[in-house]
Amino acid sequence: MSSQPQVSVLFVCLGNICRSPTAEGVFRSLVETAGLQDRIHIDSAGTGDWHVGKAPDARMQKAALDRGYDLSAQRARQVEAGDLDRFDYILPMDRQNQAALEDLVTELEQLDKIRLLLSYNPSAISEVPDPYYGGEAGFHQVIDLVESACKRLLIQIRKHHGL
Repeated sequence: MSSQPQVSVLFVCLGNICRSPTAEGVFRSLVETAGLQDRIHIDSAGTGDWHVGKAPDARMQKAALDRGYDLSAQRARQVEAGDLDRFDYILPMDRQNQAALEDLVTELEQLDKIRLLLSYNPSAISEVPDPYYGGEAGFHQVIDLVESACKRLLIQIRKHHGL
């Protein structure tokens, strides 16, 4: 294991059962494929506490597994104020969750860590839509958006941190 410090990445959505666990699973797969699992710490959380301790939504798990991502070991947790200090990259899925994270900020440097995930994806939309109340296609759209953004995120982290 390298003596260099780890880079830490936190994905955030509302309940931590659909979008952010998917981003965690996709990014973890990319990081492992790159052989950087000892250098990049990955987690996800929700701004709400409704699903704490629960596994990701079964529909999201199925869509992810269809694409080769196993989310079954993940459990939802709520974001904590301390996460703003512990993580280098804090990536909300939408502006609502970005605002909730910004409400926790106590130091300016924490604010600089918060950036919408899709800012890494040159698509026409800036937010990952919540698929919770929609159909199957919405879960697959989440994976499409997250995959594209996470690939670019990893490129950026590798360049910025010399990995």
